[in-house]
Amino acid sequence: MDEQTDGRSLPELREIDLDSLKGLAHPLRVRIVDVLSSHGSLTASGLAERLGESSGATSYHLRQLERHGFVREVTGKGTGRERWWERMPGGITISDRTITDTPTGRAASSLVLTQWEQNRSQLVLDFAQRGWDILPHEWTDPAVFSSSNLRLTAEQLAEVSGAIEQFLEDIVERFRGKDAPGARPVLIHFDAFPIVDGVATPTED
Repeated sequence: MDEQTDGRSLPELREIDLDSLKGLAHPLRVRIVDVLSSHGSLTASGLAERLGESSGATSYHLRQLERHGFVREVTGKGTGRERWWERMPGGITISDRTITDTPTGRAASSLVLTQWEQNRSQLVLDFAQRGWDILPHEWTDPAVFSSSNLRLTAEQLAEVSGAIEQFLEDIVERFRGKDAPGARPVLIHFDAFPIVDGVATPTED
């Protein structure tokens, strides 16, 4: 399980342990990390407004995320009553099989991956439903949604995945730390498209 960040100049992926994984394994915490990744630093109130939650809830979960090393307070910004938060630099990964070989590790991994995918899926839907109506052609024309259906062995899948990850990393590296004028949040996940609303709003049950 890998999750990259917002395309700024970042260190290598962080290998997280089971305790950190359990600290992330809450739907709102995953959503907070996603929003900070897409839009940069925000206050608890700003996050609450975007996520449709109370500032008390976002404050609590920010403190938990800070404890486990996923977010940090922005130094020199805000006041004692208004703390600004940002995602810790670097992506995260779980490659230790002993974590996912345990019931607790599998449950935490499943929750985090499920919430990440729900967030991404909602952003795709936002673009599909509203993107062409509210964004100019210069943003909608480069958008790409691509999929391929293959029959592969496990070894071939590993080869394809590794090559795609390396290719994406080589391309993305050219743009890290370059917040050019006119830039807006863009999600690249084998699809590439401009984020319309910038936040994945959960669907009603």
